[in-house]
Amino acid sequence: MKGICITPGFFARAILTISLITGVSAVQADRVMAQTVERETGQEQRESRVELDQTLEWQMQNQRGDSYRILVSKPEGDLPYTGGYPVIYVLDANAYFASLHEAKRAQKQFRQAIIVGIAYPGEDPHNFMRRAYDFSPPAPEGKNDPPQGGQDELLDFLSAKVMPAVAERFPVNASQQSLYGHSFGGMFALYALFTRPAMFNHYVAASPSLWWSDRYLLQHERRFRQQVEAQQVDVIHRSLSLIVGGEESLQTQQDAEQLYQRVTGLSAYGLRSSFYVADDEDHMSVPFSIGARVLRQVLQSRSE
Repeated sequence: MKGICITPGFFARAILTISLITGVSAVQADRVMAQTVERETGQEQRESRVELDQTLEWQMQNQRGDSYRILVSKPEGDLPYTGGYPVIYVLDANAYFASLHEAKRAQKQFRQAIIVGIAYPGEDPHNFMRRAYDFSPPAPEGKNDPPQGGQDELLDFLSAKVMPAVAERFPVNASQQSLYGHSFGGMFALYALFTRPAMFNHYVAASPSLWWSDRYLLQHERRFRQQVEAQQVDVIHRSLSLIVGGEESLQTQQDAEQLYQRVTGLSAYGLRSSFYVADDEDHMSVPFSIGARVLRQVLQSRSE
């Protein structure tokens, strides 16, 4: 018997034909068609969702009752000599988790790391309303649309709920905790460094929105530098990586480079900083081109 010829539109036409001739529903016709194809070709034709190997997911809520999807790239291989796995926390994980997870798995030297994605319910790569609130400072009355001001709430959620939940499931290296954000997320990562420098060891800010809210981060940056210079804040074994795209606006590139120049003086107190321009990349393409660099930056650092 001659086999079935599978051509574009074959399944749709066949299902419709079966439905019209027999009077059964499209769902039943679909089942009949799948059984026929499997019988004739010996291959299962059912469709299913693509799943990422070596991952898991759970749901959590913050104090306000807002839901988050926690996406985890599991560590592979033996436990490191430190007794714990390094962890990278990734913001806007709906958009960026999958590519960073696969970049980690494809490079054997990084497979022991855990990547924790902070994602939102739904399938949108960027949840504009949620991230506008989570990553921003409070806005004055009349300028709070969309709602803003949740930056400290998100930091509290990460420190009080997410990080302990990860540590319950895996042995983690408390000296190798990293935070990575892009755009608004990069702005948030800088806020975290300036206000809670002990929370993470490495901070990666890609294309940070330094212009936001009349450059509100400047006040936090000045206070942070003063505290470091007064030796009130310990930045030994801390690092900051600033990354922009070569095709981004000149303002974005200049703002990030000038911030780098201002913080390089803190290297005398232990802060390691870097500035990198990803050639030929624009604002939205940067995160997908720098995955390997981010992994090297935070996972090849030594703190013991």
